[in-house]
Amino acid sequence: MLNLPQGAELLIILFIVILLFGVGRISRVAGEFGKAIRAFKEGLQSSTEEATEQKAESTGEGKSGSKA
Repeated sequence: MLNLPQGAELLIILFIVILLFGVGRISRVAGEFGKAIRAFKEGLQSSTEEATEQKAESTGEGKSGSKA
């Protein structure tokens, strides 16, 4: 089975990463990662709304307004 680092091993890895990249760069990367996740969620939500609208139009609910 896969042995993942735990406890003190994670702290040592975190310390080494901070030494290599610095706190500023890590926080900047984390911020960009958060923005990417937010944009992904917004994209999912808008595509779900578009799919719902297309389904409503295909069932005839949206066709009555387009005949004019």
